[in-house]
Amino acid sequence: MQRDFIGYGRELPQVQWPQDARIAISMVVNYEEGAEYSLLDGDSHHETNGEVPSPVPAGQRDLYNESFFEYGSRVGVWRLLDLLDRFQVPATFFCCALALERNPEAAREIPARGHEVCGHGYRWEEYHLMDREEERRAIAKTVESLTRTTGQRPLGWFTRYGPSVNTRELVVEEGGFIYDSGALNDDLPHFVDVNERPWLVVPYSMETNDARFWRGGLVGVGDFYEYLKDTFDCLYREGQTHPKMMSVGLHCRIAGRPARSMAVERFLEYAKGFPGVWFARRIDIARWWLEHYGPAAGL
Repeated sequence: MQRDFIGYGRELPQVQWPQDARIAISMVVNYEEGAEYSLLDGDSHHETNGEVPSPVPAGQRDLYNESFFEYGSRVGVWRLLDLLDRFQVPATFFCCALALERNPEAAREIPARGHEVCGHGYRWEEYHLMDREEERRAIAKTVESLTRTTGQRPLGWFTRYGPSVNTRELVVEEGGFIYDSGALNDDLPHFVDVNERPWLVVPYSMETNDARFWRGGLVGVGDFYEYLKDTFDCLYREGQTHPKMMSVGLHCRIAGRPARSMAVERFLEYAKGFPGVWFARRIDIARWWLEHYGPAAGL
């Protein structure tokens, strides 16, 4: 986990996406509802990440916040699945395994509609707080559970607030994974050294992400659409000579709400109006990169 302040620098790789696309767009839906902190699951405190700050003491159930999360699994996930269907956009679902154990119907539907199941931990918890062996067990448990509930073995990995210093080594040791998204540091996939071997990182984004509705930085639905649109416009223009990648992060309990889903719909409609736009699952981006820009290419 060494830091790299240089990256591609001014010598950007001459990327060629499928069908000469100028931009690859990765839509990501985080499915976490039912895996958050809960006294009912034996945690010492309730989930503190929610729509509004809660006055409920940490050691008591926060029923409003619980119901806020329930909206995502009861309603939001279906709204987002239908929206992606209407625009024929394949997405990657960052899936907490326990959450899908508690909603078998959604677990089956995500891959059935052509979306990727990516490992998001067994629970929606901080893996950087775990010791090495605890994290190792959690990764294995996640793989087993998601494979069982969805019928699709996760090939990518991403956890709450990013990786620990051990995550990449453990993911490689587990085997079967192709990439992780535990970085926010580029507009293109890149390789890092793990156990003296190249490992693929498909970077994510916390700025083109609906979590900003309650973490700050966004006032209204129009702000989110305009931010996505401006990001697309910049990367699409740059893609005329050097194609890039754009990540959009969504949550069932946030963008799955009626008004906020309209911002996503407007963005998809806008981006679909341009030629040379490749909407792709992260696994598709990873496979393309490995095939065309693997370590032998020197990127």
